Amino acid sequence: MNSLKSIKTDSSDRGVYGLLSLCKKAGKVRSGEVPVTEAITSGEARLLLIAQDASENSKKKIQDRCEYRGIPWVIFGSMEDLGRAMGVSERAGAAVTDPGFARAIKKRLAASE
Repeated sequence: MNSLKSIKTDSSDRGVYGLLSLCKKAGKVRSGEVPVTEAITSGEARLLLIAQDASENSKKKIQDRCEYRGIPWVIFGSMEDLGRAMGVSERAGAAVTDPGFARAIKKRLAASE
């Protein structure tokens, strides 16, 4: 399985949100149900950030799709914080599509554990 097997409950890690904001500015992140699903299905997604306060159904759908496609995922932060980092309304998930940004976010998550 490619999940990071990590549930981040400390949403104070602003470094991850900063990287997510850079991803958005670079056009390397997808958010919203349809864009995230398309990024997973096409294999474009390199990492999924799933909000811890997303509905159980939404979390399961994203996790199952990621597991099937071998895409790593992590539960991190809140819907409000994920959306704010990308300059949009609340988001249940964000699909990072750039391998470099995905590595940087994983590294930041691992360092904060």
